[in-house]
Amino acid sequence: MRVLFVCLGNICRSPTAEGVLRHKLREAGLQERVEVDSAGTGDWHVGKAADLRTRHAAQQRGYDLSALRGRQVQAADFNAFDLILAMDTSNLRDLQQLRPGNATAELDLFLRRYQLQLDEVPDPYYGGADGFEQVLDLIEQACEGLLCEIKGLL
Repeated sequence: MRVLFVCLGNICRSPTAEGVLRHKLREAGLQERVEVDSAGTGDWHVGKAADLRTRHAAQQRGYDLSALRGRQVQAADFNAFDLILAMDTSNLRDLQQLRPGNATAELDLFLRRYQLQLDEVPDPYYGGADGFEQVLDLIEQACEGLLCEIKGLL
């Protein structure tokens, strides 16, 4: 199975989701069976590390994002991945517009798919440390739902 997380710049929310899911897959012994990646709809941060605040908040909870680098969504992603999960409705709308006609990937909102109270992972970029903690809380919860879904499919 192949999962792609998408946010705007690929330096806060989507790399956090990638790191959290990778960690949970390792704990479950499924890291060899599931490919996980993240990307942004924008190109401003291609090749750059995740935001320092994102990396710090993740590290405090045992997630290592240091090797992750930003990249932009490509047309090939819509056939290379089984599931593409957007962090907010704006990203989902952008993905729907970018999606080629022959695409096989399923698109959805990450939080909505796993029935959390919010539909969107808020963008913490312009806020304080609390925003990054909230993003981690939401992503950890949604990744639990995603992990259950993955286990049911494998």
